[in-house]
Amino acid sequence: MSRDHLVAILEAFFVTFLWSSSYVLVKVGLKEMSPLSLVALRYVVASLILLPLALRRGEGEFLRDSRNVGKMVALGLSGYTVAQGLQCLGLFYLPAVSVTFILNFTPLIVAVLGVVALKEYPRLHQLAGMCLVLAGAYLYFNAPLMGDSLLGVVITLISGMGWGSYLVLGRLLFVRGELNPLGLTAFSMGFGTLLLALVAFSMEGFPSVSLTGWGIILWLGVVNTALAFFLWNHALQRLEAFEISVLQNTMLVQIALLSWMFLGESLTLAKLIPMALVFVGALVVQMRR
Repeated sequence: MSRDHLVAILEAFFVTFLWSSSYVLVKVGLKEMSPLSLVALRYVVASLILLPLALRRGEGEFLRDSRNVGKMVALGLSGYTVAQGLQCLGLFYLPAVSVTFILNFTPLIVAVLGVVALKEYPRLHQLAGMCLVLAGAYLYFNAPLMGDSLLGVVITLISGMGWGSYLVLGRLLFVRGELNPLGLTAFSMGFGTLLLALVAFSMEGFPSVSLTGWGIILWLGVVNTALAFFLWNHALQRLEAFEISVLQNTMLVQIALLSWMFLGESLTLAKLIPMALVFVGALVVQMRR
């Protein structure tokens, strides 16, 4: 394993920790804000940070070509409007456990799209690692889907497809050398957030937020979104889309641990074995021949 590859793995894993910690913060924020408004404000803050930075560094030249604008719109719609927005909507119809489990099938979507668009074929040991991750996820969330809402399942699957498309499209731009991580993150997030905010505020209005609520929004926007997505896309330059999507599945374990530590949710021995499977599976995927 090269040094650059190891650094990319550590970057991506750090981002998964930040995104996992968002679960605790969002649980607190949802006490005074609706899901769509919270996610919209989070990404508005992040966009207001990243867009000026990207433009100051001359990344705006990339958007002079209307075809490039179309690429950023496609990334924004798939990665932010669809993936993030519909994930929140899925939580309205299904328990969080069900949504999390369904989204763990995203690597399957990424694997198929990666073969078609990137010609990145998963190796045999990577497929085996993915099976371990999915087995761990299944054993961890062994309860049947609650609320049995077909609409919620469909919405969450579309969210996963949106995120898988974002990973593959972003990876494709990096492979072609068309844009750096800052430009891709800022412009795609900007376009995606615009539509997400329009939908959220038109449906729910602008929320009344306390000082604590704004603190949560600012932390989520600056650290867990602006910084996290920049590092994620930086890692995506060096990791295959399939690799990074499986690494993201370790969030199952991280969320469980953080929920146990900060939210008082139970963590039993029966849960530790599936958690170990998720970690081992993700490690196997990262192994080189």
